[in-house]
Amino acid sequence: MSEQSTPPATPAAASAAEPAVVPVSPLPHELAASLKRDSAGLVAAVIQQFDTDEVLMLGWMDDEALHRTLTTGRVTFFSRSRQEYWRKGDTSGHVQFVKSVALDCDGDALLVRVDQVGAACHTGTRTCFDGRSLAAVTGERD
Repeated sequence: MSEQSTPPATPAAASAAEPAVVPVSPLPHELAASLKRDSAGLVAAVIQQFDTDEVLMLGWMDDEALHRTLTTGRVTFFSRSRQEYWRKGDTSGHVQFVKSVALDCDGDALLVRVDQVGAACHTGTRTCFDGRSLAAVTGERD
């Protein structure tokens, strides 16, 4: 399959002083109204392996990318650098099959549980977090 690269519709961004404007959306009205998008009209999408709970990667979705993800069984993102849609695995073969999608309590993040085929990271590692640990003081319960 060829990579999807349809340019997005420009989302309407509301300032703090103006009431929230819900952009024209392919999503059901209640879902579109519950999303809290950033100034570019995007929501963070945490991608997690459905059977092991591994956090694989973080991507970005606008309403169209989320609509495609919810209706095709494959994960679609919006590339902030290329300003286009891309469906995971179309060029690499490292496909993400959707198992479930949930919206967090604030409406500003998605949890997409997938069945990942191959590496999730463009560097070839299983997750985008492999080998990238930072030194941190750990806490403990009293």
